Amino acid sequence: MGKTVHFKRAEMTFEDFGGEGPGKGTIARLVGPDLSKTMGAGIATFDGCSIDWTVLYDEMIVVIEGTFRLGTPEGEITAKPGDVIWVPEKTPISYRGDKAVVCYALYPVDWRKRHSL
Repeated sequence: MGKTVHFKRAEMTFEDFGGEGPGKGTIARLVGPDLSKTMGAGIATFDGCSIDWTVLYDEMIVVIEGTFRLGTPEGEITAKPGDVIWVPEKTPISYRGDKAVVCYALYPVDWRKRHSL
């Protein structure tokens, strides 16, 4: 059994996320295969960007700050602090936001290995 870990916001390392384009996305990957055999989690920010992706895992997103928008095949979801979004595996999406901070959890944690990435 693993140990409990406290991730302090002031000590999180955020990396650029999403590549080139207007705006900015960053991500702090907190729970990965080194801590969990089943799920991953972290914090991400989106401000004036649009990051296209097809999720290779089930993902739950909780909006903490700002306005988060998620483009989906069904249309765009606009979410505010406290809102929760569920995204099933293999869904093509676009992460967008205005000063948005989100917490995400995903399963399975080893999705990169399973997809040879």
